[in-house]
Amino acid sequence: MDVDLADLDFWRKPLKEREAAFARLRERELPVFFPEKKVPFLRSGKGFYALVRHADVVEASRNPKIFASEPAVTNPEPPGWVKQVFGESMVNMDDPRHARLRRIVTRSFSPKMLAGLQSDIEAACARIVDDVVRDGPRDFVTQVAARLPIHVICDMLDVPSELREQVHRHADISTAYTGVRPSLARSVQLAGQNMLALLALQRMVIKLGHERVAKPAGDLVSLLVNANPDGERLTDKELGSFFALLLVAGNETARNTMAHGIRLLTEHPAQRELLVSDFDAHINGAVEEMVRYVSPIMQFRRTVTADHSLRGLELRKGDKVVLFYGSANRDESVFPDADTFDITRDSKPHVGFGGPGPHFCLGANLARQELRTMFRELLTRLPGIRSVGEPELLLSNFDNSVRTQAFTF
Repeated sequence: MDVDLADLDFWRKPLKEREAAFARLRERELPVFFPEKKVPFLRSGKGFYALVRHADVVEASRNPKIFASEPAVTNPEPPGWVKQVFGESMVNMDDPRHARLRRIVTRSFSPKMLAGLQSDIEAACARIVDDVVRDGPRDFVTQVAARLPIHVICDMLDVPSELREQVHRHADISTAYTGVRPSLARSVQLAGQNMLALLALQRMVIKLGHERVAKPAGDLVSLLVNANPDGERLTDKELGSFFALLLVAGNETARNTMAHGIRLLTEHPAQRELLVSDFDAHINGAVEEMVRYVSPIMQFRRTVTADHSLRGLELRKGDKVVLFYGSANRDESVFPDADTFDITRDSKPHVGFGGPGPHFCLGANLARQELRTMFRELLTRLPGIRSVGEPELLLSNFDNSVRTQAFTF
């Protein structure tokens, strides 16, 4: 067929063409196998089966004993030395190791902790809009969408103000590496930049961890490096890996949805008018629909641990499957008229924060909180705000990121 999800050229195609290709794949009786292509600095395997239907993505997500996150969820797989240098991210772990880490960090995202952040998030949104009013509209990503999640993460960790610009810069470099690299030379350049950025971030947060062991405060780092009631705490390498994950998952989900969201409200004025007419009644539905429609993280991979039958497909131990969240979120069998942006639909079955199961996004409620608060601030104080022209998207098969989006108010 005319679709090759393993070919990076596929991800250069216009969005409408890619959506149409996924729709054709969903119509097929069985998941399609794609041989992997060689990508510089990444491991290549024999290939993967594409899980593009909502039911298949949900089944794999709910069954981690068969569909394992180890050895890695990215596709293709990074080389083995990455874990040795940077530590292992919890997204690449299965139980019991994953359960231990999630148990330690979950208390940092409790309803009580998130409620305590609300006033800080509101203040941050107000300052961001103050700056937009003062400086005038240029790029929605740099002026709005990219600022809030990093600000909130730095507040949670109590990162000193003089280090925050460094965090923002290194986070942007790390995200760029998830894009499609046009050449070997560019791959080398981005790999080197990414490595240095991640090492700098890890050194910074580990240093903060040592300070908070000696002098605990009420911040997230203090909670993670000092023992919980069960006597568990994060090691230096685990803290560094978790911080990197927080910056990617916690930053990109809210940032991408926010940047796409302002465009969606511009392109669908009736939906915008409905939201503004009764913000409190519709904002929760609007946020869920934005996440469904955008699918800020587009895919994760799983490794089959034992022979298993999936909808008639006989998978063998060692086979790879890739969960395409964006395709699952456009599955007409779950979301009628799925290509329509509708803030009144029941979007909750979406897998924009990952599928149900132990790897469901830990920071989903924080992202929702940031999105609700920022859109309230924007639509209240800048009622004429709208995107202008087409966004510049990151060329990526993983991260549905907006690089730039012109706007006005």
